[in-house]
Amino acid sequence: MMTWSKRLTILSAAMLCIAGAAAARPPVVGQPAPPFEVTYFDGTKVSLTDLRGEVVILNFWATWCVPCREELPLLDGYSKLRQDVGLRVVAVTTEDSVPPVMLKPLAARLTMKLARHMHGNYAPLTGVPTNYVIDRAGVLRYAQAGAFDLDSLNALLVPLLNEKTPPATSVAAK
Repeated sequence: MMTWSKRLTILSAAMLCIAGAAAARPPVVGQPAPPFEVTYFDGTKVSLTDLRGEVVILNFWATWCVPCREELPLLDGYSKLRQDVGLRVVAVTTEDSVPPVMLKPLAARLTMKLARHMHGNYAPLTGVPTNYVIDRAGVLRYAQAGAFDLDSLNALLVPLLNEKTPPATSVAAK
């Protein structure tokens, strides 16, 4: 027969598992974007809170991925052209096998900053590249695996970039 203290211990452990599983749910399009923090190659850190009011592309890529190698320059150029209207691209490498020192030359050639570490409830979906797009109010508007081309970037981003920055009482601020 199980004692009350053993039952309580088992129940507590089960509740922790359930709470952990609920917190680990993937981001949902149309819902507030889960928080994240990235560390760039230069050592600076940025969080979703820091990017409030901007349209954010969170891009997961790998050096061995051919579509990623084609998409990164596109995202970099698009970011450079649209940063003045509040676009921020955060490109996160998914590779642990390539030493960061090997990626530093690439990071130095790009306008957008490359992230080497990420904390948050985001990951590649079915492969790389994977892109998440978060609007100015902090709502996840897009989450898909696959590379953008210029037409798909324009179709998705132009309407979001034309939206006004919401007041501080928006969904993301709650």
